[in-house]
Amino acid sequence: MLIKIHPETPSLRQIRKVVDVLREGGVVIYPTDSVYGIGCDINNTRAYERIARLKNISPTKANFSFICADLSEISEYTRPLDNHIFKLMKKNLPGPFTFILPASNKVPKMFKNKRKTAGIRVPENNIIHEIVRELGNPIITTSVPTKDEIIEYRTDPELIYENYSKLVDVVISGGYGSLRPSTVVNCSSDEVEIMRQGHGILEE
Repeated sequence: MLIKIHPETPSLRQIRKVVDVLREGGVVIYPTDSVYGIGCDINNTRAYERIARLKNISPTKANFSFICADLSEISEYTRPLDNHIFKLMKKNLPGPFTFILPASNKVPKMFKNKRKTAGIRVPENNIIHEIVRELGNPIITTSVPTKDEIIEYRTDPELIYENYSKLVDVVISGGYGSLRPSTVVNCSSDEVEIMRQGHGILEE
């Protein structure tokens, strides 16, 4: 199913249509403030396993991130944050960043692995923000898998739909995506480290 949603003023009716799919265990492709992402409800193990298969990764080894509606949702999935890290995240989020944080005990139980960190995203994108807010909990997220180097497959939602309509339940058309992924910031140790420089420029 292809659902067109206005990127600036998302229709609540359309948002709820996507949320219903997520609650039923569906897999959805959606715009972010960087590349188009693919995700599911964080509480649905089967949907998570579907995404791992699409990415050709074992579910027990997958290292996907979470999209949260805001910073208040993060505490359930991470250990208590150092005040400096919290201020850093507050200054840069919402934005095109993935913050790697020490995971709470809940994370390895959810994913049946030994993950000690959790990647957290709060994108500056009205569509995915409203979806997560309406859902009431985070979603698992990773970038859309690409078959080749033709860039339009990663940026044009119509072409993404042509390629993945049989593999996912919904593709959201919400404008062209970026080719640059999020900037990955590792905050799981004493030193803050940029592991991947992407779309976001970190403000310290």
